[in-house]
Amino acid sequence: MTITAAEAEFAGLFGLSPSEICGRDLCDLLAQRPESLRYRFAALTEGRSDSFTERVTGRDGAGRTFCAHLTAVGVAGSEGLSGLVILLHHTGDPDGAALHGRHTLSELDARVVEGVASGASTVQLASRLYMSRQGVEYRVGRLLRRFDAPNRPALVARAHGLGMFAAGQWPPRVLPDFVE
Repeated sequence: MTITAAEAEFAGLFGLSPSEICGRDLCDLLAQRPESLRYRFAALTEGRSDSFTERVTGRDGAGRTFCAHLTAVGVAGSEGLSGLVILLHHTGDPDGAALHGRHTLSELDARVVEGVASGASTVQLASRLYMSRQGVEYRVGRLLRRFDAPNRPALVARAHGLGMFAAGQWPPRVLPDFVE
């Protein structure tokens, strides 16, 4: 994911010039863990996908964070994929408190995310949390929309990428800082 060419506006988001950004790894410029991005880029290069859009957090030259939507599109050549075009749409400049505050969970939502992360089924979660099956599905659906995740594994990945879970802990627990 090495950047080979960049427009001035793209490089400027990171506080760099086009010549300074070339040769850098895109994931090194992002403020989040890029595992999901690496998987999405692999799908592009292997031809399993034509494009994708992902919400990312970047760091500018002064170390401040910003939110953006990253869109990657594969460019086909005569012998298959010849390159990727990356578009970055700046969506805001969160300070640490705003970024963190936007991702706090209620106690019940935190328990739902923990259950999803541990692989519990809807029925298991309903029993564990004294809820109906429909209540669990409703909560999971709200969390999927809130975290802009297409499915349960993506929800867990986004929560993990935000640092909501303590490293090396099983079963996964949402850190108290993220619970209202």
